[in-house]
Amino acid sequence: MRAGKFAEALPLAERAVAGASRCLPSHGLLAAILLQLGRAIDAAAIIKRAAELDTGIADAYDGLAYVSLALGWHESANDFYRRATTLAPKEPRFWYNLACSERSLGNLADAEAACDRAVSIDPAQYPSFLLRSELRVQTPQFNHVEELRRGLERPDADYRAQVFLGYALAKELDDLQGFDEAFARFSAAAKARRGRLQYEVGADEQKLQRIAHVYSEPFRRAASGSRVEGDTPVEQGSVDSSRCIFIVGLPRSGTTLVERILTGLPGVRSNGETENFSRSLFSAAGASGAAGAVGAVGAVDAAGAHASGGGDIFEQAAAADPRVVAMNYARAADVQGGGDAVIEKLPMNYLYLGAIARALPEAKLLVLRRSPLDSCFAMYRTLFGEAYPFSYDLEELARYYAAYDRLIGHWRQVLGDRVHEIIYEDLVREPSRVGASAAAYCGLIWSHEAIDIQKNAAASLTASAAQVRRPIYGTSSGRWRHYRAHLRPLIDALRRQGVALPADA
Repeated sequence: MRAGKFAEALPLAERAVAGASRCLPSHGLLAAILLQLGRAIDAAAIIKRAAELDTGIADAYDGLAYVSLALGWHESANDFYRRATTLAPKEPRFWYNLACSERSLGNLADAEAACDRAVSIDPAQYPSFLLRSELRVQTPQFNHVEELRRGLERPDADYRAQVFLGYALAKELDDLQGFDEAFARFSAAAKARRGRLQYEVGADEQKLQRIAHVYSEPFRRAASGSRVEGDTPVEQGSVDSSRCIFIVGLPRSGTTLVERILTGLPGVRSNGETENFSRSLFSAAGASGAAGAVGAVGAVDAAGAHASGGGDIFEQAAAADPRVVAMNYARAADVQGGGDAVIEKLPMNYLYLGAIARALPEAKLLVLRRSPLDSCFAMYRTLFGEAYPFSYDLEELARYYAAYDRLIGHWRQVLGDRVHEIIYEDLVREPSRVGASAAAYCGLIWSHEAIDIQKNAAASLTASAAQVRRPIYGTSSGRWRHYRAHLRPLIDALRRQGVALPADA
């Protein structure tokens, strides 16, 4: 399985659970393999069967929870995580996993309690410190600043402590308006994180430029209905793409907020942040594994830039049969099931807007835009997983932002009114007006109640999972001004890149 040989792993995993009378870790392994093979129904059946067996060890339920999340079964995952903590109450990672689950469901007090359990068991459970800090706005009466300072000052504080505790302390200091120390902590944590990454922003700049080149004038004619030599137009009726909604933009630009507003309307559901489209595209292009090479998780290397069959990955993706891409996507996203509109909210799908428009000609494309300095600083102050490696260095952040901005300008030019842009600052200032406009573009019936996002009970797994449990607020707009002196390198770098900034920057 670790080698990606899922078909070969399947019979071995099946043998591992054959005749089992109690729930085993191998049940979760089997379900995960089935999911990787595109057999979601079979994976679901394994989970249900394993849950009914005699009680197993904690790791068994932790594994079932992991696959349940992948299936979108958030309540079931929560139940499994709770069983794991009951069976192994002194294992901190199970409490951390439960805390993440509680946060996704909006149970923020329970999530904080689970974080407290994790760090009380093991002071080196550093991710739990950061998660706890992000669950609420800290106050002078209730915060963890001194505890976090002590943790960072320990002589045995390693890389993980520097990163997780550093971001946690910086976030809490920002809440308390201790902006100078907050920036110093953000900067130190980001520097530590960047030091462990192998990344070259120049390769990403070339990648985004290459995407724009591939989807240029010939693509413009195809998008407007003209035939391009060698192109195969999508047959109308093969996939009802009018129900497909893609929300894209840089991270921390408001994509989750728009998702929560639209899923508050009747007949709308979200798949969350999936790679459904990119996988469907590269599968049709015959470039297996290319999605990761092209995605915004790092540079395209020599192996990823050139695929078999002639041309590079970008050319192969642009030449993929749009009918095959559409059918692949419809299966992965379950577009054909039911009559709901279906949202895909992976921010980095901005890389694929041209391919989406070609394969799904009636899909709705929502692009979030946020003022450059707020956008960049919001990314800089966030610890991401493996994605967005450009966000830990101010110079690299400015260069990537400018490259992104040029790509969005290209999509605006070639796609025209296929793209509906939403300005974050307008959204938080006038959510009903902007939300109604987005709903109308998507063909949805608007309801003013949709802006009460705190009443939306749907699970959220994004970095904004705690914020969306509060009413819409605009206090993040202009946050960069608290850090103006510290952000001078970013401001200067953005100006060198030709990015327009406010007069007071």
